[in-house]
Amino acid sequence: MPLSCCDAKDIRIGKDTAFDGWLFNILIDNNILHDMNPQLIGAPEQMRFMVVLEEDQVYLPCEDSILCNILSGTPTSAPATAASAASVAALDAMYNRAWRVIVRLVRQSSVDRDDARRRLTLCKHRFRQAIATRTVIPSRVVKRMIALAFFRHGLNELWEDRRSASCGRQQEMLTATTMQQMLHAVDRSELFGDMLDIQKRLHFLELARKMYLSCMSRPWLDSLPSVIDIQKGFAEAEQVSKPLELFFGNAASMTVLFLVDADGGFVLDMYFVEALIRMGHRVIVAVKQGFHFFSPTLMDVEADPNLAAWRDKAYIVHDPALGKNALLRLLREHKLLIISDGTQERMNLCRVSVSFARAWKECDLVIAKGWRNAGIFLKTSHAFTRDVLCYWMDTKNKQYHVEARPRPSSVRKFSETDLNMQAEKIIRTMRQAREAGKSVMFYSCVIGSIPGQTATASKLVKAFVENLRKKSDNIFIINPAEHFIEGMDGDDLMFMWERVQRSGLIDIWRFQSVEDIEESFALLGRKVPPIWVGKDATYSTGCTKEMRIAIDVQEKNREMQIIGPAPRLFFRRSEYGVGKYYDATIKTR
Repeated sequence: MPLSCCDAKDIRIGKDTAFDGWLFNILIDNNILHDMNPQLIGAPEQMRFMVVLEEDQVYLPCEDSILCNILSGTPTSAPATAASAASVAALDAMYNRAWRVIVRLVRQSSVDRDDARRRLTLCKHRFRQAIATRTVIPSRVVKRMIALAFFRHGLNELWEDRRSASCGRQQEMLTATTMQQMLHAVDRSELFGDMLDIQKRLHFLELARKMYLSCMSRPWLDSLPSVIDIQKGFAEAEQVSKPLELFFGNAASMTVLFLVDADGGFVLDMYFVEALIRMGHRVIVAVKQGFHFFSPTLMDVEADPNLAAWRDKAYIVHDPALGKNALLRLLREHKLLIISDGTQERMNLCRVSVSFARAWKECDLVIAKGWRNAGIFLKTSHAFTRDVLCYWMDTKNKQYHVEARPRPSSVRKFSETDLNMQAEKIIRTMRQAREAGKSVMFYSCVIGSIPGQTATASKLVKAFVENLRKKSDNIFIINPAEHFIEGMDGDDLMFMWERVQRSGLIDIWRFQSVEDIEESFALLGRKVPPIWVGKDATYSTGCTKEMRIAIDVQEKNREMQIIGPAPRLFFRRSEYGVGKYYDATIKTR
C-alpha cells in the first residue's frame, strides 16, 4: 500500500500480506477488530448498516488525514521523507493535545494534589506505551486514558452536576424574553408567494436559527449574548444553512437520527428537535452511554430535573439490541425516541450498539452536531448509507458551518413501506393460487446459515423446489431464494417474510431436512461436501424464528401442516446475527 494514499476508501485487505499484518495490528491497537472482541465491536454486516463497504474494505473511525499520519509509520525499506516526517509531527501534535485534555481533566476532578499526581503518573506510563508505535487514533487515546485515570473514582457525579447546571442555564437563556423575540422575529418583506411558499420559508428560518442556537451553548452561556450578537448570529445562520433546503424543502415526513456533541447544549438541541417533530418528522436522539464531557447520557435524560419536560415527550429506549420489528413499532407509536449510542467516546461506528446501528439503518437523515462529528463524517473518503447533515461552530475562526453529505446514488434504503409492498406482491400470488384451487406450500430452508455457502445453498433449494414442482400436482411452492432483492440484508428479509408467513394463506409449511439436502446435491450431480453433512433447517437461526412463527400461525390455522424436523430440535438457537443471513450464536447451558 503506497504511503501517498490517504483515502481510507482505497485501503484494501488481501493485496499485500505485509500491509495486511500492519493494518490488523492497527485495528487491534485501537480495539476495533470484530474478531478479537465480537461482543463489543460491530460485525462487518452491522458496519454495512452505516458505512458503504465492500468485502475487502476496512473502516477506521477517524479522518483520512489522521489515518494517513498513522499509516506513514508503516514499516518500509524506503528512507524517511519530508512528507512522512510531517505526518509524524502532525500525529504527535494531536497526541499532545490529547494529553493536555487528560491533564486538565484530572486536575479539575481530583480531590487533592496527591490524588492528581497519582492518577497522572499512571496515565503518563500508559500514555507513553499507547503512543509508542503511533498506531492509536488520538480520540481513542483520550477514551483509554479517561478509563485509566478514573477506574477507581468515576466522573459521573461531578460531571452530572456540571451538565445539569449547564442545562439549567440553557433553559433560562431560552426562555428569556429577548431570545424568544429574536427567535420569532420575521422580516415580512421576505414572505411572498402562496401559503406553501410562506410556510416553507418560516420552517427554514426556524430550523436555521434553532440549529445555530444549539451550537452556542458554550460561548453564549459563558457570556450571555446581546441583541446585536443574536441578530448577527441568526443572519449568519440563514446565509450558510442552504443545505437544509435539500432535505426539508418538501413536505415529506422523515425519520431523523440526531447525534449530540461533547460540548453539550442538550436543552437547546431538544428545542431544535421539537421543531422537527412539529413539522411532521420522527426523531431518534442518540445520547452517550456514559461520561463524555458535556455530552448528555441516558442517565442524565432520566434523572436531570431540567430535562423533565423533554423526558415526558420522549420514549426512552434501554434495550441496546433492539430488533427491527421492535424499532419500527416504536417509531410508529412515538414521534421521539431517545437511545444510547452505546459508547463513551467521540462517535465510533465500530463500537456503537445494535440499537444505534438499526436506528441509523431505519432513518432517512442523520443530523450530526459539532466539529468532532463533522470530522468523522465529512473528512473521510468513506461514504455512508444515509444522508448526513453536519453543523458546527468553528470557535477559533468564529465561523458557523452547515454542510451536507448525501449518500451515494447506488445505496438503496428499503423502508417499511417498500418491504410491505414486496411482501404484498408475494401474498397476491399466494391468494391467486388459492383461488385457482392449488395448495400453497412455503419452503423454509438453509440459505445463509453456513458462512461462504450462500450461493451453494441457493442452487440446492432451487434444484429441490423445481424437482418438487415436477413431482407434485396442483401445488404452489414459495421458494424464498426466488424472491431475493439485491441490497436486502437479513433484517430486511426476516421482516418481509414474516408478513408473508402470517398472511394465513399457507397450507403446508415444509422445513428443509437432511434428506432434502442429500437429494438436492444428487440432483446437482454432486456428493454431499463435509460442511453440508448433517445440516438441515434446525441449523438455521432464520428457520428457527420461522418455526416459532409457524407454531404461532398453526394455533390460528389448525389445518396448516408443518413438515420437516421436529420443532423441539430447533430451539437451541437464539438470534441471527445483526444484518447477517447466518447465525450469531447457539444457546448453551
